[in-house]
Amino acid sequence: MIAVTNVALATITLSGLLCMVRLLRGGSLADRIIALDTLLVVIVSGVGILAARNNSPIFLDMIVLAALLGFVSTVTVARYIEKRGAR
Repeated sequence: MIAVTNVALATITLSGLLCMVRLLRGGSLADRIIALDTLLVVIVSGVGILAARNNSPIFLDMIVLAALLGFVSTVTVARYIEKRGAR
């Protein structure tokens, strides 16, 4: 089980680094927001893997809250970009 979670955490770390590159190099505001939302999903997935690895449900409430906040913030920013117009 630990070997599988090590591989999963390594993959998640690589995904997080790629999201950070996209966030920093950017492009449009929408590209940066998508990169930030993807980074939040990667972080939530990493915490979920750690919770499964340690057989501890302590962080599950935090995972649900972070996922909901990420969704609401992405929808809010998408509405803002739509109202402002693409630039």
